Amino acid sequence: MPKYLFSIEQPDGPPPGNIGQIMHDVGEVEDAMREAGIWLFSGGLTPADSATVVRGTLITDGPYVEGKEHLGGITVVDVPDLDEALRWATRLGTVIGLPIEVRAFQ
Repeated sequence: MPKYLFSIEQPDGPPPGNIGQIMHDVGEVEDAMREAGIWLFSGGLTPADSATVVRGTLITDGPYVEGKEHLGGITVVDVPDLDEALRWATRLGTVIGLPIEVRAFQ
């Protein structure tokens, strides 16, 4: 089955006040993914300002691009097709309340 990456696009700044409820709800969606046998792994990332970028031999502090959003976390699933990936990404995006980019691995 194809593997898909769900990239969670997080706005810069502090997390919302209801982050505890959001993380609880994310846990429930991930549990459902495990039960469906499609969940491979997921994780949140440290703040964007802790990133280090390597370009050949040049190493710089900070995120890859300057912007108002950054990659906040990822989930990787193994599902039959894009439609199924979109169904799960929609379910995850509903509880997180943030945009999720869905991309297949080559």
